[in-house]
Amino acid sequence: MPATLPDGDAVPASGDLPAAALDGLGSRPLAFYVHVPFCVTRCGYCDFNTYTATELGEGATRESYAATAAAEVRLARRVLGDAAPPVSTVFVGGGTPTLLPPRDLGAVLAAIDAEFGLAPGAEVTTEANPESVDRRYLDELRAEGFTRVSFGMQSAREHVLRVLDRTHTPGRVPQVVEWTRAAGFEHVNLDLIYGTPGETDDDWRASLEAALACGPDHVSAYALIVEDGTRLAARVRRGEIAAPDDDAMADRYLLADELLTKHGLTWYEISNWAASDDAACRHNVLYWTGADWWGVGPGAHSHVGGTRWWNVKHPAAYAARLADGSTPAHAREILAGDDRRLERIMLELRLATGCPADLLDAAAVRRAIGEGLVEPGPWEQGRAVLTLRGRLLADAVVRDLT
Repeated sequence: MPATLPDGDAVPASGDLPAAALDGLGSRPLAFYVHVPFCVTRCGYCDFNTYTATELGEGATRESYAATAAAEVRLARRVLGDAAPPVSTVFVGGGTPTLLPPRDLGAVLAAIDAEFGLAPGAEVTTEANPESVDRRYLDELRAEGFTRVSFGMQSAREHVLRVLDRTHTPGRVPQVVEWTRAAGFEHVNLDLIYGTPGETDDDWRASLEAALACGPDHVSAYALIVEDGTRLAARVRRGEIAAPDDDAMADRYLLADELLTKHGLTWYEISNWAASDDAACRHNVLYWTGADWWGVGPGAHSHVGGTRWWNVKHPAAYAARLADGSTPAHAREILAGDDRRLERIMLELRLATGCPADLLDAAAVRRAIGEGLVEPGPWEQGRAVLTLRGRLLADAVVRDLT
């Protein structure tokens, strides 16, 4: 099961935010994340806040979820007030959002539009398991106003998918991408995972080539992390499978960057490559550049003006809070000036646009340039941008530069 929620300060039952958080609200982009916590089965590597049917208990159902999520959207409208701008991006994640009918996902989107309005050209994304959609589903989803789909491909090798406990077959992905394009979606992303125990260099190359053959305009490639409390962690601990190898992970990243770049996808964030600026995931860019977002759903996290909060985890507890007219927030924290600076550095250094020079220790940056970790050219223009080697060592570089 997922880890427990972090501690934090108490949140008033009304959900009201400190006045400082609302200061300048309309001058920053506003996004919504909608968490759909349902899965048919839980993948062995996953520690997200998800629930199968047998784990839901009383008071939470898929059928009632859209109405419950819409209630939190209305709460957000009251808390943020009239200064809130139209919503720039909406991202529906999970879990498996596409276990809900398109009309239910559309109902949540319609609630956001009714309360806040969607900005012209708003990006509206949902994640999807390739096995959870068909041509009709995608046609209906497009008609509900979604513009982008992100498919959890993970691998093109069946033995790798088995280790991850994924429930789709590799051949399903090309078909669903074709249906998605035919339905009129503007952008399609494929998520890949590298470093799975038993995966070889040839397996990873095959996965990259299979993803590229589908013609997505965006690919995300993430290193496998063995999270405490997952079935995968238990198998590693028992010695049934080996833990991911750091050197192999670095080699897989280098191969990903080489092949994706060769096929016209350019990195814009350490784990993300896009065919154009328009194809980059604008929702995630808002996260990385410190915008405001409201997270709807059990366990969802939000951030507005330096105040961050997170909702209660279980869908039944989440629904009960909203039914009582109370915020579903479990706790919150207010980021102080130095914490906000450090978080900004950590996030913006992940981007190809880099981090402003005035946030960093100049002497440390010059050392990093000498070590081949930071590009010299952008630094002369006032920004720190990681080299390819710097991307491989990003966590350590961030520590050194702050």
